[in-house]
Amino acid sequence: MSFDRHLAEIAREFPDWTIWRSDAGRWWATRHHPLTERERDAGCAMTIDADDPEGLRDRLLEQQECISSVDGDT
Repeated sequence: MSFDRHLAEIAREFPDWTIWRSDAGRWWATRHHPLTERERDAGCAMTIDADDPEGLRDRLLEQQECISSVDGDT
């Protein structure tokens, strides 16, 4: 799959994040909105990276779980 297609698919799957690939070849994502103090305390991240698109998708899914765990505590 092409680089652009990976980017588009991940961006569609995770619309609350900006997805990009660095010149060094790492895949990155950063949230569109700041984290709350509770989210930060729970270990949620504002920006994440991975070696490849599959790794980034896995990290994004982990972040969804992190946010859900905080939301479930309220």
